[in-house]
Amino acid sequence: MQKVLLFLLLITTMTSLKAQPPAALAAFEARTFTDEQSGYLLPYRVLWPQGYDQNKEEKYPLVLFLHGAGERGNDNQLQLTHGTPLFLDNQQQFPAIVLMPQCATEDYWAQMVKDEDQRRFNFNERPNPGLAAVQQLLHTYIDTEKVDPDRVYLMGLSMGGMATFELLAREPQTFAAAIPICGGTNPALVGLYAQQVPLWIFHGAEDEVVKVENSRRIVQQLASLGVVPRYTEYPGVNHNSWDHAFAEPGLLEWLFGFKK
Repeated sequence: MQKVLLFLLLITTMTSLKAQPPAALAAFEARTFTDEQSGYLLPYRVLWPQGYDQNKEEKYPLVLFLHGAGERGNDNQLQLTHGTPLFLDNQQQFPAIVLMPQCATEDYWAQMVKDEDQRRFNFNERPNPGLAAVQQLLHTYIDTEKVDPDRVYLMGLSMGGMATFELLAREPQTFAAAIPICGGTNPALVGLYAQQVPLWIFHGAEDEVVKVENSRRIVQQLASLGVVPRYTEYPGVNHNSWDHAFAEPGLLEWLFGFKK
């Protein structure tokens, strides 16, 4: 019986490891962060620029990347499933500190309630525990590492796309630009960051998980405020619009082209 259980554990571990690119597991350093107020333990990975040295004066951009609901957990690996090749393949041209935290299974980055096909976005004074911990983690890095505070960027997909919009509403002064992918938010909150943060929004036209109307409403709200964001909608694409977004020529060039 013990041999059977050991075999099943080994198979489970191997399956988990295969879910993430091996290069990402090696390149993204595994760390944990504890929220001082709540005690929330946040696993995260960090990619350092090649030759990073705290003793040198050079400062770097920082990218905060927020994963989707399917990558929640506490293994500090699943959040590497999507997006890591984008940063690893472009380290020479776009050196940056990249933070990839992992949300707990019982938590959710954004304050969102799903009623059938409709999503209702809340905005309470304090964010969900995971996102609150992410905010503390982000500012710890800005304050203690070689981060250029004028070049802090935000990306997220699905649940992380929703959190991207929420985080922008909570602290629009922090970010130089943002890329929300197949996300959504309460359009009434858009005015909090519309004039401050350039956006490139992505969505699949046939998304069955997070309906494309979520992004369309945001684009319409921005337009009503006199802001025209960059919006890319992929015809015939379901929920995995991030695969197409990450393959966009000039994606990082666009992102890193902005400073506060």
